[in-house]
Amino acid sequence: MSTTLQPSKPFQTLNQTVSPLLVTIDKHYLEVKNSKGLLLLALRLDLQQNCIAHRQSSAQYSSIDPLLAAFEAIITQYPTINHIELVLNEWKEVSLELLVKGIAIRQENALLVDPAMLWQLPHLWLPEHSYPVYPQIHHRTEHHWHPIRAPKPTDYVYERFIPWLGQTIAFRAAQPERDLKQLHQWMNDPHIAEFFQEEGDLSYHAKYLNDRIEDPHMIPLIGEFNHIPFGYFEIYWAKENRISPYYDAHDYDRGWHVLVGEAAYRGRQWISAWLPSLMHYLFLADPRTQRIVGEPQADHHQQIRNLEKSGFARLKEFDFPHKKAALVMLLREHYFSKKLWTPAI
Repeated sequence: MSTTLQPSKPFQTLNQTVSPLLVTIDKHYLEVKNSKGLLLLALRLDLQQNCIAHRQSSAQYSSIDPLLAAFEAIITQYPTINHIELVLNEWKEVSLELLVKGIAIRQENALLVDPAMLWQLPHLWLPEHSYPVYPQIHHRTEHHWHPIRAPKPTDYVYERFIPWLGQTIAFRAAQPERDLKQLHQWMNDPHIAEFFQEEGDLSYHAKYLNDRIEDPHMIPLIGEFNHIPFGYFEIYWAKENRISPYYDAHDYDRGWHVLVGEAAYRGRQWISAWLPSLMHYLFLADPRTQRIVGEPQADHHQQIRNLEKSGFARLKEFDFPHKKAALVMLLREHYFSKKLWTPAI
């Protein structure tokens, strides 16, 4: 099936190695400009099942960042394409870099950019201060035998532009001096307290947050849209978590809890941004993570439907001491092969 390019609104890319770039697609023409309006890249596009990107400029590239911005915009705006094709003769000076960095693969006289490969490259999506893959050395804590975990982040861990919202989403490490009062307010909201069950006074929540910051298997995060906090997230290593006795937990399985504190951000359009973005971050943070698990309350039908639409499989129900839970799981291969970073809800 062929697809016709339609004029689109400008697409802001948030590649972490440069300042945000602006990509505009108009019919069969794509431009990448910097924040000062300087044209960095021009492409002519032939879009059918795949997209052939022809170079419209003979300028030599000192950086491939504008090309990466173009790839991100094309793949996000047209999620049904299988790959972007570059005619090798038009891109000789960047071909080796694209191949070595895993951005493209060689096929006869063309370079093919696979969306599933592009979206798995941490250096394109995570801040420069992100930790590299940590060496695997096992040790025992309490009843768990697991790899030693990397030091925990203290700042922003992920950020990208969400074109269907026209806003950026970001996750950063929670900080007591910055976030405690807001977290205290959120957890005492009756809507939140009904299922999160952690209401209390300010001192209770101070201990709650500090305990999670000190816990080596868990990272508390604050989610932001356009730098406005909207929710609290806890991500954890499943092997050391309370969930591990209830299934065959692998060394690098990750799990998560969520609290959307601001009512204005509880709609479907917001879930379609933060849910796939958080899963994207968890898969990027360590390439050895093949599975993401969750344990929503078994009768929370709307939440489970949202998870199933987003690629999670409901595997079984089990009894926690405090609730009857459903075990849900998302596979890395499924997430990237089905391009689940785009809206599914």
